[in-house]
This record gives sequence, structure tokens and C-alpha cells, in this order.
Amino acid sequence: MNTICNVIRGTGRAWSGATRGVLLLAGLVAGAAGAEAAQYALTGDRDVVGKVRTIEARYEDTFVRLARRYNVGYEELRRANPDVDPWLPGEGTEIVLPTQFVLPRAERRGIVINVPELRLYYFPDAETVITHPISIGRQDWRTPLGRTSVVAKAENPTWYPPQSIRDEHAARNDFLPAVVPPGPDNPLGDYALRLGIPGYLIHGTNMPAGVGMRVTHGCIRMFPEDIEALFELVATGVPVQLVNQPFKFGWGEEGLYLEAHPPLDEEFTAGQWSATDLTRAYIEVTEERGAQLDWRSAERVMEAARGVPQAVASAAVGDDGAVARAH
Repeated sequence: MNTICNVIRGTGRAWSGATRGVLLLAGLVAGAAGAEAAQYALTGDRDVVGKVRTIEARYEDTFVRLARRYNVGYEELRRANPDVDPWLPGEGTEIVLPTQFVLPRAERRGIVINVPELRLYYFPDAETVITHPISIGRQDWRTPLGRTSVVAKAENPTWYPPQSIRDEHAARNDFLPAVVPPGPDNPLGDYALRLGIPGYLIHGTNMPAGVGMRVTHGCIRMFPEDIEALFELVATGVPVQLVNQPFKFGWGEEGLYLEAHPPLDEEFTAGQWSATDLTRAYIEVTEERGAQLDWRSAERVMEAARGVPQAVASAAVGDDGAVARAH
């Protein structure tokens, strides 16, 4: 393997000394408490699952601790609570848990990964979706997009660091061995799903405090308990779709919802995402079901990019009072 499961830098060695120390401490504080399950029933023509929740922080809480406890990512919590200190929220501070999701516009079969959302969705059947936070590749080691599949599964995997990663570490006088056996020093964790894209995996980690951030060399990293559960459910051959949808429209209880996330840094810098993309996403979701969109509300949701779905339109109603749909 000579490409990317550089995500393997989950060992922490690929971070700077200061960052590594912070994440090691955070991981110890977070502990090994199991995350809440995130499984939802798919009903009718609804695209929105879950409910936004609020909790009160305890004095010892941090976003790293809360992310692990409630099965959300660090960045998801930070975006949903922009005015809260992620390291010292404070006793009694209200924390929004972004546990409501507009499903990506993709075939609901197998694994769907929405890269800018830092989230994985697994559709084991037509009636169920399971979702978990993930880490993705940093700006200079982008997670790929497209269609692939799970081609192999490995329990207690061995890591063979690519030469590019060994060279990167050697430049910092941090020399990686050619082979890292299973165990607590292995950044792949205890389980790995190999994708059909050479060099890329969905895997666990020995550094769970980094889940929900852009910290990998391109692979998909999950909490240890999440990858263990997914590993048991997923068979080889399961399809995998990696999509790029920072703006997601979908139908929910109160009409049309918009969930917005910041576009990937490299695309935002290049000016690739704008209100034009918002319009394109809206047209796509309303091809078969009309709606009266509140554009100002939609633009506010897009600009805030908090990752919390907001109702921005109701279904269009025909002269007979019925919800308008295309046939």
C-alpha cells in the first residue's frame, strides 16, 4: 500500500507535539464510555431523521467528552455551539446536540459518506439508517469522492506505513517502523474495512479524541465502538458512496429543511461554493415536490453553517388544498 491510509497518523505522531499532548489528554479525559447509538427508522417520504437536543454541561465536560458520549463529532459540536468554549463550557451551560440530520441525496443503500459533513450513514435495509461521526483527510490529503465498495475486512489489522508517510515523519526526526503490529500503538485500531479505492480504509483509531476533525491523510476514521458495530454489520461487497454535499435540503415534519456545513476549505478558498450551489440543491429536491422557499432564511442557514437542520419552506399547496406533487 503506497497511497493513503495515512490516516494512520491517528497514532498521534503526525500531529505537532503540542497538539498531540492536548489530544492525548483529551482522550484520557473522555475515557472509554460507549457512545449513544444513532439508529433511525426511515418513514414515508421523509428525508430528516432524529431530533435536535439540548443538555446542560457539567463542570468537567469538554466538547471531546460530549462528542464521544453523544456520538457526534467535535467539529459538529463546535459549529452548533459557536459561542461556547469547547474546552471549558462551564457548569450549567446549555449545549445544542446536533442529532438531527437531513439525509444526503444519494442512493440509500450501503454506506454513504458526506465528506464536508464529517459523517457516515449506513443503510442496512430500506427501513433503517445508522449514522456516526467520522474524521476525514486534511486539506493536503483529501478524502476521495465517488463510488466504490468494501473489498475486504480486517480484525486487529497490521499497518504498513506508506513510504510517503515514513518520509514525512523522518523529516521531523520521528522515524516510523516499516510494520506496526496490532495493539495499542496501531493507529488503525481494532477493525478496518478496506475500500476498492487503493490505499483507503474505514477504520478505528487509538486516538479517539481526533474523531470529528480533518486530521487524517485521507482515510475515514471512526470511534472504536462505532467501527466495531459497523464491522459486524457490513459484509464485503457493500457499496460505498463518498459525496460532497455541504448544503442538504430534505423533507421533514415541518416542510422543507436545510442543513448547511462549511464547504471544504480548499473549495471554499477557490470560490467553488456559493448561493448558486444552494439554488442547484433546491431545484434538485423540488423536482417532484414543489415548495415556497424563504430565500432569506435559507441564505442565513447557509452562511451560519451550523449543521443544524432548519425549516425554510413548506410544501406548495394546490387549488384543491392538496400538497402539490409531480406525477
